[in-house]
Amino acid sequence: MTLTQLRYLVAIADAELTITLAATRVHATQPGLSKQLKQLEDELGFLLFVRRGRSLESVTPAGVEVITRARAVLAEANNIRTYAANQRRESQGQLVLTTTHTQARFVLPPAVARIKQAYPQVSVHLQQAAESDALDLLSQGDADIAIISTAGSEPSAGIAVPLYRWRRLVLVPKGHPLERSGRAPDLAALASQPLVSYESSTRIGSSLQRAFAGAGLTPQIALTALDADLIKTYVRSGLGVGLLAEMAVSAADHDLRAWVAPQPIAECIAWAVLPRDRVLRDYALELVHVLAPQIDPRDLRRVLDGNQAPAWPQPPSWESLTQTITS
Repeated sequence: MTLTQLRYLVAIADAELTITLAATRVHATQPGLSKQLKQLEDELGFLLFVRRGRSLESVTPAGVEVITRARAVLAEANNIRTYAANQRRESQGQLVLTTTHTQARFVLPPAVARIKQAYPQVSVHLQQAAESDALDLLSQGDADIAIISTAGSEPSAGIAVPLYRWRRLVLVPKGHPLERSGRAPDLAALASQPLVSYESSTRIGSSLQRAFAGAGLTPQIALTALDADLIKTYVRSGLGVGLLAEMAVSAADHDLRAWVAPQPIAECIAWAVLPRDRVLRDYALELVHVLAPQIDPRDLRRVLDGNQAPAWPQPPSWESLTQTITS
């Protein structure tokens, strides 16, 4: 039994039993993969898959158990390789981040630049996704770190490290009736307007829906988008009043008027979610430190190693953090 055979076995399971696709994903030939699978079954003494002709139809009960254990073996083998690379102080590798457009566009550029400056041979790959999809990518092993936001509640997946706090802004074109009113709009004023916000705003139980429901109001969501730049574009087009993250609004948006969202619309926390039971490269933890300078790197390492319970300090506001990561 070899690690290659186990890797091929897991690849077949992840490819929904399509050997051609599995072979492509592991950069093997279809005959070579099939041969390795047969050798593994011969050694184990039982079949891992139910076959129909040359096709695999389903996983046998014994195959389910072997695949589960194969995943654990492969994960630990990868942890050993990662640990060894850290011990050798290797400065090359790959860092895969999954995050939302707002984080990727307005938060990560200076932090990633710091990492690239310190580790020029590390390739960084950004995967933009909604919060729930980002956590799925992390749990599937397709990302090293997920950077997402919640309205106060801690993400349940992985080890969640609080980075910073941020507020939502109300955004209108200059000259809009809300600006001419001479005061910041409250929830009632917003409920009377079509709103343009993030896709998550339409979900039952979202913090935005809860804020309006608590005041006995119903928001009119006219348009949603994952992209904060698109939200601003449609606000400029007159489609509605924007509700978006403060990081996405800057002095360059001089044609727009912004207010901090009414108090019932909760402040949010950005989190770096790290995988459990997986050793990360030093440069991945360095990125977390750049985004969360308030956390002692030694405490972060002890929490990841399971030697200390999380006791994170209060995350700073976005305004104070941006001065740190851009300096």
